[in-house]
Amino acid sequence: METRNEDLIDGIKHLLHIANDGKEGYKTAAEDADSAELKALFTTYSIQRSEFEMELKSLLRQLGADSDNESGGPLGAIHRVWMDIKTAVTGNDNHAILDACITGEKAAIEAYDKVLADTSLTPEMRETLTSQRSDINECLRNVQSLEQQYS
Repeated sequence: METRNEDLIDGIKHLLHIANDGKEGYKTAAEDADSAELKALFTTYSIQRSEFEMELKSLLRQLGADSDNESGGPLGAIHRVWMDIKTAVTGNDNHAILDACITGEKAAIEAYDKVLADTSLTPEMRETLTSQRSDINECLRNVQSLEQQYS
């Protein structure tokens, strides 16, 4: 039983890293985008991921786990650096920025699916994670639609 709880804590901590990665990634995207529409949208998504972060920290506290995580994971940092390089090379190409956001959102959905498969989630935890996953999926669809506009 203890291992199961540790696996759940690890899974939620991974989602916390992803939320931080998303928050920082969308902040970077807002800075790099040259469209006012995209800047506003990316800022909104960055704020949304901050809200996810707070909810995930609350879940970790409920499990008796340390919820400190002020930065994203190493893969997120690498993704943000790649995104910075890509926008520098392409001259803040909105299409390239949107493409990078799509990559991040698809990875986030996969991570949420993995944690949501855990049978030890309480109904409250499952509801929180399902809601966040749904918001990420909606974001993904929106960003994919915008990518087609900017192609």
